[in-house]
Amino acid sequence: MHYSPEALQAFVEAAALGSFSAAARKLRKSQSTISTAIANLEADLGLTLFNREARQPVLTPAGRKVLGHVQEILTASERLEALSIRLGDRVEPRLTIVFSDTYQPNHHDNLLKHFEQRYQDIELECMIAEDDDVLDLLQIGRAHLGMLAVQPSYPPDIAFARLPEQTEMGLFVAHEHPLTRIPALTQAHLANSRQLYLNTYTGSDAAKPQGPVWSAPSYLMLLEMAEQGFGWAVLPHWLVKQYGQQRLTELKIRGWPKLISVDAVWSKLTPPGPAGFWLLDRLLENAEDQAAALRD
Repeated sequence: MHYSPEALQAFVEAAALGSFSAAARKLRKSQSTISTAIANLEADLGLTLFNREARQPVLTPAGRKVLGHVQEILTASERLEALSIRLGDRVEPRLTIVFSDTYQPNHHDNLLKHFEQRYQDIELECMIAEDDDVLDLLQIGRAHLGMLAVQPSYPPDIAFARLPEQTEMGLFVAHEHPLTRIPALTQAHLANSRQLYLNTYTGSDAAKPQGPVWSAPSYLMLLEMAEQGFGWAVLPHWLVKQYGQQRLTELKIRGWPKLISVDAVWSKLTPPGPAGFWLLDRLLENAEDQAAALRD
């Protein structure tokens, strides 16, 4: 039996968001369209997937079991579509990439040179954003490909792949900051001093640290604030080395510095074209394979 991809997507989004209306907004459809699609899927399967007696629809036991299978079907479909895009010759006229400062660009310049040689007629736009802002730019169709520090989970419409490089993050303050004069620094000292923390435009207050804080939506802005002595900040080592102008001191405290992983992300609903997937494939190769591939 053939199941409509739209109905499967509506089911997954409604299950993830806990609301038919939220799924409709996400998929840019009317609520009646989503409700009808899910009702038709239930009729095709001969199962009730949602309990509609509560204020918001709740997955039934059958719905929870079906959800995993539907996600597998959509994942296989997305892989097939990605393969067809990679093999196709309909190169996109414009590619927008959202870079994160948590991505250390070891081969970034060389990669873009080869991209320019391969896709000379493409308009390439590069943006900087972090965390939820990257996902938002992909979901509204403003960008095609993004990078961000690994997230605990991703929305159902976002695909992701782990990049091979990790980025070292440390705690930094201006040389003259009082924290630099404490011989045995502890978390309590940090809690009593102003933290400069990353606060994205689309983030929530749930991620706000305790204690005195200032915030900014980019690591480069946090670096500049730390240089001026306004507080301590978690910053990528490579960013401090390249832009810190030797004005910052790294704080030595247990558990730091830390290595974090970075994911490449893209929208399943509006995936990149062949050029975007070519770039993604190069990013996913390790340093040695990437260098060899670029020479070929």
